[in-house]
Amino acid sequence: MNFEETFNTIPETEASAPGRVNLLGEHTDYNDGFVLPTAIPQSTTVLLGMSRDNAHHFYSENLNERVTILDTHHSPSGFASYIYGCIEVLKIAGYTIPYLLVYVKSSVPMGSGLSSSAALEVATLRGIRQLLDLPLDDVEIAQLAQQAEIHYAGVQCGIMDQMAASLADNKHLLFLDTRTLERQLVTFPDGVEIVVIDSGVPRTLASSGYNQRRAECEEAAHLLGVKALRDITDANAVEILPKPLCDRARHVVTENNRVLEALQGVTPERFGELMNASHASLRDDYEVSVPALDTLVEILQNTAGVFGARLTGAGFGGACVALVTSGQGREIATKVVEEYKYTGYNGKILVPKLLCNLIV
Repeated sequence: MNFEETFNTIPETEASAPGRVNLLGEHTDYNDGFVLPTAIPQSTTVLLGMSRDNAHHFYSENLNERVTILDTHHSPSGFASYIYGCIEVLKIAGYTIPYLLVYVKSSVPMGSGLSSSAALEVATLRGIRQLLDLPLDDVEIAQLAQQAEIHYAGVQCGIMDQMAASLADNKHLLFLDTRTLERQLVTFPDGVEIVVIDSGVPRTLASSGYNQRRAECEEAAHLLGVKALRDITDANAVEILPKPLCDRARHVVTENNRVLEALQGVTPERFGELMNASHASLRDDYEVSVPALDTLVEILQNTAGVFGARLTGAGFGGACVALVTSGQGREIATKVVEEYKYTGYNGKILVPKLLCNLIV
């Protein structure tokens, strides 16, 4: 199926947005912290046109699913909730949005922690901006996308994913201060490339412990008397908190410090050490890893040519990212996948796969 076959008309515009992989700065964005994502080659494309009846019509090529919305007061579920959310937040912002035809196709893996949802949101908002000539800049697009995910997809997310989808490229790291939205493009360490491997364990944020982690961080900040955990820089200061709040806060504080150190032009070896420490913190203090991810990360960390590896995205399944010697990415990924695919998890044999090999 294509747009013409689905809606019996031709599209009036189209827009795309990339997925992202995060090198450092996990679960810090909703704590006003610092992050270091980069865009990946895979992207989501949205084709749009005007609907000829009083209904929105959405179609996902990947899911082969069509959704028609007659009553705009009731949010749909699944992929349509993100598109509907984008339309609704634009209305709240004061824009008049007509009934739309929206066709979605994507190469961003879903359920792997590479921000397929943010790519969909940003692509949708970019498409509507083009279709209606709306005066929105890329930061405003990201902010609207975040609001769509929070209020219509049920994920109390920070703004990192949406900012990365809207502003990052795949030749640089995007350093972002999520409190001020100050940002800069940062070069990668010399002589490296990135490998992203899916663990085979799918997850969705809305049904994971993501929102619970955010609530725990907010409670920790309240008990420490600060606006957000970003305002704590000494990890020893969180030890007065009860468990698990002290563990959650320790991760955020140390993760922010890792991002700031990585900005100082560290060697690939040191950058890898920071990634390894990040994974240990996500596993032990933040408790968002799973055994399959830990196994995959451990194999990567012990493979020649790998500087460091960690889970990427919110965890609870999904993918991991590794910083490896330039020119060795696909060879390393093949070796790791071959070693890992016989590992059982919850009685199931998982077969991981290389999602992208980003040569920087």
